[in-house]
Amino acid sequence: MASFKFAAAALLALGSTTFGWQTQTSFVPKTIRQSAIQTNALYANNNNARRSSSSLNMVVSDPTETEVGGRGGMFTASNAENRRIVPEDVRGRPTMKIVYVVLESQYQSSMTAAAKRINAGSDNMAIECVGYLLEELRDDEAFEQFKKDMADADVFIGSLIFVQELAEKVTEVVAPLRDQLDAVLVFPSMPEVMRLNKVGSFTMKNLGQSKSVVADFMKKKKQEDGSSFEEGMLKLLRTLPKVLKFLPSDKAADARTFMMSFQYWLGGSPENLESLLLMVGQDYVGPIVDSMKGKEKVVMQEPVLLPDTAIWHPVAPDIVFESNEKYFQWYNNEHCPEAGIDPKTAPTVGIILQKSHINTKDDTHYVSLIAELESRGSRVVPIYSGGLDFSGPIESYMYDANGKSIVDTVINLTGFALVGGPASQDHKKAAKVLKKLNVPYICAVPLVFQSFEEWQASELGLHPIQVALQVSLPEIDGAIEPIIYAGREAATGRTIPLADRVNLLADRAMKWSNLRIKQNKDKKIAVTIFSFPPDKGNVGTAAYLDVFDSIKAVLKQMKKEGYDVGDAPDSKEAIMESVLNDPEARINSPELNVAYRMSTEEYYDLTPYAKDLEENWGPAPGNLNSDGQNLVVYGKQFGNIFIGVQPSFGYEGDPMRLLFAKSASPHHGFAAYYTYLEKIFEADAVLHFGTHGSLEFMPGKQVGMSGQCYPDRLINSLPSAYLYAANNPSEATIAKRRSYSATVSYLTPPAENAGLYKGLKELKELISSYQNLRGNEARGPAIVNSIVSTAWTCNLDKDIKDLPPLETYDAKNDTKERRDDITGKVYAQIMQIESRLLPCGLHTVGVPPSAEEAIATLVNIAQLDRPDDGIEGIPRVIADSVGREINEIYRGNNQGVLVDVELNEKITQASRAAVRALVQQSTDSNGRVKEVKNFFDEAGGFFGSLMGAKKPWTKAVIDAGFPEVSEERLAPVFEYLEFVLKQVVADNELGGIMELLNGQFLMPAPGGDPIRNPDVLPTGRNMHALDPSSIPTQAAVEVAEAVVRKLIEKLADENDGKYPESIAFTLWGTDNIKTYGESLAQVLALAGVRPVSDSLGRVNKVELIPLEELGRPRIDVVVSCSGVFRDLFINQMNLMDRGIKMA
Repeated sequence: MASFKFAAAALLALGSTTFGWQTQTSFVPKTIRQSAIQTNALYANNNNARRSSSSLNMVVSDPTETEVGGRGGMFTASNAENRRIVPEDVRGRPTMKIVYVVLESQYQSSMTAAAKRINAGSDNMAIECVGYLLEELRDDEAFEQFKKDMADADVFIGSLIFVQELAEKVTEVVAPLRDQLDAVLVFPSMPEVMRLNKVGSFTMKNLGQSKSVVADFMKKKKQEDGSSFEEGMLKLLRTLPKVLKFLPSDKAADARTFMMSFQYWLGGSPENLESLLLMVGQDYVGPIVDSMKGKEKVVMQEPVLLPDTAIWHPVAPDIVFESNEKYFQWYNNEHCPEAGIDPKTAPTVGIILQKSHINTKDDTHYVSLIAELESRGSRVVPIYSGGLDFSGPIESYMYDANGKSIVDTVINLTGFALVGGPASQDHKKAAKVLKKLNVPYICAVPLVFQSFEEWQASELGLHPIQVALQVSLPEIDGAIEPIIYAGREAATGRTIPLADRVNLLADRAMKWSNLRIKQNKDKKIAVTIFSFPPDKGNVGTAAYLDVFDSIKAVLKQMKKEGYDVGDAPDSKEAIMESVLNDPEARINSPELNVAYRMSTEEYYDLTPYAKDLEENWGPAPGNLNSDGQNLVVYGKQFGNIFIGVQPSFGYEGDPMRLLFAKSASPHHGFAAYYTYLEKIFEADAVLHFGTHGSLEFMPGKQVGMSGQCYPDRLINSLPSAYLYAANNPSEATIAKRRSYSATVSYLTPPAENAGLYKGLKELKELISSYQNLRGNEARGPAIVNSIVSTAWTCNLDKDIKDLPPLETYDAKNDTKERRDDITGKVYAQIMQIESRLLPCGLHTVGVPPSAEEAIATLVNIAQLDRPDDGIEGIPRVIADSVGREINEIYRGNNQGVLVDVELNEKITQASRAAVRALVQQSTDSNGRVKEVKNFFDEAGGFFGSLMGAKKPWTKAVIDAGFPEVSEERLAPVFEYLEFVLKQVVADNELGGIMELLNGQFLMPAPGGDPIRNPDVLPTGRNMHALDPSSIPTQAAVEVAEAVVRKLIEKLADENDGKYPESIAFTLWGTDNIKTYGESLAQVLALAGVRPVSDSLGRVNKVELIPLEELGRPRIDVVVSCSGVFRDLFINQMNLMDRGIKMA
């Protein structure tokens, strides 16, 4: 009998393929045998869980050496001609031409095989077939060829067409031809594409527009259990007989054909697709129907379908298992002994698979990772779902009978969001399911729109559309580590693994699992601190963070949870001294504590890419982090905890060179530091401490690292937790994607008013005196003269254009109104300076906010109206109580109207007093807020409310001079502020760090400005950026249009009524994340273009605002984009491009 292990290896090489397929470039029999032998040897030696020095060659030939010719889409050189099948000998049979468009290429080989089988074996028809990948339609030449193919097509098939602009292209071509086509089969896609469906009398023209049996069923299922469209379709297949009872007989037959077609399509195998083509051809394609009159129709085999959800393993005797009990009975008792895995002690990795790849036998990349994990001694639980919601299979298969998680890490190999895939996502549901499972969640990415060659040659890396669908959206679920692990072979469309990436993915999954299994006392953790800005600041700095005080708090928590922290000091000064020896030491100072001296021989032996650094830095050890003979690692070890100093960028005179020079590289000292952490100290994880270091900015691709990218090379297999400022999601996203870091947000210190000093303070006192004596004709003008003189001394003439000249002005000769105007404008400028927000001190991890810090944060939050939540800002409510509109007051304040400046200041102070009253009821004896108390928590408050007493914050506003303020209108904003205060107090920063180090799932949260978006709170969660398809939001568009209107009015007033011809704009990544795309919306508004949501609520379209509605000329915009904006918002770059071209 053949060896079981050799059979497994053969399956690995073949991808469990049951039908033959070969190309001239790869997967020939000889190399299959070689790969099988290699894999057999790997299984034989799999007790060693450590990574082998040479990677298993899972890919039989290097996919990057394959040349691909022909045109393609914007980022894809694939060619539809590779998917064109023309019958060699028609033999007098009628020919059916089929054109299909799919998101991914896994159907290519099955469609090709099905068409060839019909051409070879059917007496009734021949098949001409051509397929397009959705992304190819971006290319003008490919799109024109698609039009030509559709012009004489008989049948159109589409699936997973969820990219709006490409859905529009498909609709543009197919819709006019729909009536002449014999059949149109569109499986889950955008609604406008689904409405093209036509099978006889069956149609979806009214999908989403009026009542239909199908639409009603879908709607009911979504209401019942939140099913996505595809989930609803799957349920509909099972409920088919009940649905068909309500349809006329002819419609029932056509509806049955559509549903059967969908079942065949889901089946995905050549046999299923052959039945699909035969059924549609003999029943709906005119020439074939005519030729078969009097002949007996072919009776189709029932679709061969796998269960909707199950556990799949490539070498299992049963194709799938529908319960984990049956799976583990086979796996633990039969497979593990053969593979050398100890099921009692082995870590277990859950793997999420895409069913269509299993159906189409396009599963080599799945088999590859399974083999790599098992070769390292891990068990695997590979699950799949027929739909796009994987939460159900996780609940069904990743828990034991007692409800305990049986996995230590989960890897999602689909690359899609856990719930909803590329269509409509439910991130809250996904995060809830993953938190219940509570293990690290890695979402790896297969190349879909690029070939290996394009990806490796691209400086950008991963295709922008794929970044949006398969990196950004999974991050909102809480996913980490978007590692490229597979891609398609251009000629066949089959998915093949990339050996070194699969190895890395397996290594990292094992390391994360190890954090969950290993006892805390045995874990080694490397805490890495920085010197940033490069070569400028002192060691141990980070944005808004007291680094050493925070490290003290982390060490204390580690000790509490059983980590070995040795003799770590209990004061920040002692920790700093032990690491630095000299608190003022610079990064290149010999005074830093040396933790390890690495000989050049050891360095070259342990650092595989060391030779590549010599082009820029010469041979090791070089001059940086070196004592002349050895490479030096700075830091201090306490028990199993190492506090290390990340080396500088390296280019002392030009520290940013690394970001832009294509041939640049980290220096030997930088490489030696991470080599030390991984291979000498043998860290189980590294904790990067604060915003930010240099690792994530090292040369390499933007997203989708290769093995040649330096962030990938440096971090290698080390799990990385990264403490990052909550207000900087754009650079945190870079760290997540380029250095495979799970981020933990920390709260930035509150912004407090800047205040006044010296001459400015004197100026405010003069204005206060004038307010009291303005009617005094003797003293009033003298005070105004002093105000003008002091304003010139403080250089306010640069801000106040019509400030009277100092030498000639005398207020005695001016009118009272003019004196008020001058004083008002100076006062407005003083208030603007005083109210500017500056960060207040540094934040310490794990320390609750002081009452003053809480007040500063809440005052800023309370200023904003939040119409979506039905909340009015405190200033608006107070202004209304005196019969004024707050925006009018702001406008008058900006124009220097003295009355409005005074009123604005009075409202500001009243708002602060009200917030202080709220916070004081929760302030402890140390002046800190640890627990938020409700007004009714106190007996006095409860009985006072019964007696009609005003709440403390209302009383504070009344005492500030606004007796008519409405307590009822203040209630929503103070209820909201109380909620926000609870979030501020409930920070989980220490808890978040420990959750990652303990191998648990850290809940996701948006990053940004907590004042504008309090959802950023509480901190201590895995920070992500926005869903790139969600901005600009409607609220951001409304704000942007108002801002643009005011800007243009102001510029026209200053230019004799003439509108500006052009305006320059800079778009920043962080600003657009914080404001949900306001700056982007301003650019579009200037050009007279409005963003529009598509049918799934995604902002993928723009429309031109008619000039009649716009009421002004369109204005040219010169836009400069930051690198972060360009990389994070490639979709919005395209949106702007389309909008400007329309204008």
